[in-house]
Amino acid sequence: MMARETGILADREIAALFDSGRLISERELDRDQIQPASLDLRLGAKAFRVRASFMPGPTSLVSDKLDRLKLHVIDLSEGAVLETGCVYIVPLMERLDLPATMSASANPKSSTGRLDIFTRVITDYAQEFDKIPTGYSGPLYLEISPRTFPIVVRRGSRLSQIRFRVGNALLSEPELLQLHKDEVLVAASNPNVSGGGIALSIELTGDKEGLIGYRGKHHTAVVDVDKKAQHDIFDFWEPLYSRGRNELILDPDEFYILVSREAVHVPPLYAAEMTPFDPLVGEFRVHYAGFFDPGFGHEAAGGRGSRAVLEVRSHEVPFILEDGQIVGRLVYEHMQEKPEGLYGTGMGSNYQAQGLKLSKHFRA
Repeated sequence: MMARETGILADREIAALFDSGRLISERELDRDQIQPASLDLRLGAKAFRVRASFMPGPTSLVSDKLDRLKLHVIDLSEGAVLETGCVYIVPLMERLDLPATMSASANPKSSTGRLDIFTRVITDYAQEFDKIPTGYSGPLYLEISPRTFPIVVRRGSRLSQIRFRVGNALLSEPELLQLHKDEVLVAASNPNVSGGGIALSIELTGDKEGLIGYRGKHHTAVVDVDKKAQHDIFDFWEPLYSRGRNELILDPDEFYILVSREAVHVPPLYAAEMTPFDPLVGEFRVHYAGFFDPGFGHEAAGGRGSRAVLEVRSHEVPFILEDGQIVGRLVYEHMQEKPEGLYGTGMGSNYQAQGLKLSKHFRA
């Protein structure tokens, strides 16, 4: 099959960006750094604690703003603790020299979102977070703000990921409906498709033991972002159980891990992303880490649809979530070509065929 003229770049094409000098890195790529439709970004050697988050704006370099706003510099070469409630800016190992036809966007990795680590990629002259305009040439920086747990990071830690696209890759509403008819994108008999996305709702009936989710604890030990199965769940999380009402009151300033009612499927020639939820419909934020790779929930990749784990925070006021309530939308984009590796096929994918699941850092 010939590659499309527009679409999301697949793994082979991302590797070619390095070969052509369009992607530059301080050191050789990690073996598993290139994902089916994205590239993991790695932290550099220093973190700058800053007074507040900032946007460079159309006339400023990030480095110029750092000179004015930094409080102190932290060496990450041997690992360091980033505290909750603080804002850090870290230069990344990777930098870009994009062609005039190519743009990019960034998102926290799944494990980052499930730890309630707020991250955003910043470029020089940026007027938006996590958006890299066509033809951008320059360094990348990551804003990091741990919200619930203090974390240990080091040079080379991977908290964010980037997708590259040529042209408009989004499926139209008729294309999305047809794809759902052919491939079953979400396990719903009558899917809600509008605004260019397909709706996901919340599951609050619970599993066979009544478990509906987890709420993050305060004043915990640190989480090392590079170590799997390292921590006891109950040292960091309070399990939440259904009491028969199939609803949950979200308290402001609390962090919840919940799960979608529908199983999600991303066919091999497509990539998906959870879009920000309309605040007019509810005072909460869902899903910090929004990228779904080709092959997520795909039967040939060892899944039969996988639930979307939802990272949830209420905003200013307590808010009641009810079972089956729509909490987000998945938008689908065309890939330029089929990835050589699909999510879940021998890649060490942590969340294939998942249900309600905490990040990989906690022992099952």
